[in-house]
Amino acid sequence: MRIFSGIQPTGAKHLGNYAGGFRQYAATQEQGEAFFCIVDLHSISVDHDPAELRERTLDLFAMLIATGLDPERSTIFAQSHVTAHAEASWLLSSVTSFGELRRMTQFKEKSESQEFVSAALFTYPVLQAGDILLYQTDIVPVGTDQRQHIELTRDVAERFNSRYGETFTLPRGVYPEVGAKITDLQEPEKKMSTTGGTEQGTVYILDSPDDIRRKFKVAVTDSGREIAHAEDKPGISNLIEIMTVSTGGSIADIETRYDGQGYGAFKTEVAESVIALLEPFQRRFREVRADADELHRLLAYGAEKATAVSHPTLEAMYERMGFVRPR
Repeated sequence: MRIFSGIQPTGAKHLGNYAGGFRQYAATQEQGEAFFCIVDLHSISVDHDPAELRERTLDLFAMLIATGLDPERSTIFAQSHVTAHAEASWLLSSVTSFGELRRMTQFKEKSESQEFVSAALFTYPVLQAGDILLYQTDIVPVGTDQRQHIELTRDVAERFNSRYGETFTLPRGVYPEVGAKITDLQEPEKKMSTTGGTEQGTVYILDSPDDIRRKFKVAVTDSGREIAHAEDKPGISNLIEIMTVSTGGSIADIETRYDGQGYGAFKTEVAESVIALLEPFQRRFREVRADADELHRLLAYGAEKATAVSHPTLEAMYERMGFVRPR
């Protein structure tokens, strides 16, 4: 079984990234042949700082290793190091409609906050489709916010297969049953985010214990005192979801355990569970990130493996679309 997932290097990574991505990656790499891509090409779809992009790419690579990925077992690489991704994006743009891209929710949300809306922001779902399809991917472990993108990828693959012959495996998304969408501690109706969230409501993976305690102490809750996971209690429901991620307990177990206790005590417990979860990752991250030469070596190794696997698919695309290829 082939597994693929990608994550952008821009922005400090937070608890939502861990819940919807990192924790799935380490688990799914045991299920088959896994490819994890640092999608740096996606990062230039909005205004960015070049120096920060370079540093964040290395930070993210170190974080992927720190959270459990093994560069020998899995293929971990930077998207820009494998030219097949950019080439596949252009080829697939011919079987993707303007209407499909215009309906993408994330484009609508991101374009509203940008003074300059790049063509890349509009077309990056095609690049994402190529990322996935190049590796004949069976499953894509992602958060629920990527569901629409996976559906588009399947539609594009089916259209290409129909026009040019069977070329791509149709991937399916794999979403966490709980903790798939951790929300902002201050605005629990919105997902936790480094771009659209609040600083006080975003718990970063590299936050200090004191910062984590402070953020949970002032987390927004709901009316009443009952610790229950319910649609009309988004604040406390989010805290319960975070507790399931950090402890591995079920929602029902947490509701029972904290029945009759106040919100204040529960927020303290959630904070301590998150600190305990992140501490070993933070320690390992600092160890890995300190050796820049080794990180570059491992990135080159990952790119070599990814190129070898993606090249046959790219060549099949060119051939079936009618291109004359060099001999």
